[in-house]
Amino acid sequence: MTSPPATHEPLSRTARATRTRILEAARRELGRNADSSLGDIAEAAGVARRTVYAHFAGRAALVGGLAADAGEAIRVAIAVIDAPGSVARQAPDAASALARVVLTLWPVGDRYRTLIGLARQGLGANEFSGLLTPVRDKVTGILARGQRQGVFHTGIPPGPLSRALEAHILAVLDSVNSGNWTDDGTGAATSTLIAAGTDRDVAASTVRRLRDAN
Repeated sequence: MTSPPATHEPLSRTARATRTRILEAARRELGRNADSSLGDIAEAAGVARRTVYAHFAGRAALVGGLAADAGEAIRVAIAVIDAPGSVARQAPDAASALARVVLTLWPVGDRYRTLIGLARQGLGANEFSGLLTPVRDKVTGILARGQRQGVFHTGIPPGPLSRALEAHILAVLDSVNSGNWTDDGTGAATSTLIAAGTDRDVAASTVRRLRDAN
């Protein structure tokens, strides 16, 4: 006789709060030192190490939890961008749409920039790459529109250009992570437009206009 499949009960409010506290501690500690141990993270979270293991089977699972949270934050940001009435959706010019994407996603990238360093070490690299798929698709579409409008340069197809801009933004986030630069997204959005082929003055004024509108 076979046993019925195991079911997973929803976490209680206390368990969800504990899991969130562990993930917050992991984000901080791994951002400070990518080699932080589960013991370090447990201490920072104010819980016993066995409590961490009760929620995450190990370090890889903990990184996966961070990636899952980041993925949800990205999905929410994309939903905001795609919402009726949003600037990115209604903007007649692709430069405004691209700048809006960067500005909307910057807080997410800033919050989870710890994952960049972890991915470089091979920890959760596949999960991290997969997180960016909806952003890549969104940006590729905007770049294609901008190339048709003559707003962005056409020497590189939209797909590869999107990956190049992605690398640029990740490098900027990494500089913030290492303390070499500070930015609220304005510099990242402006430099991304310039890298895509927008005139420098137009890029600056576009981002400034969006900032003022917000």
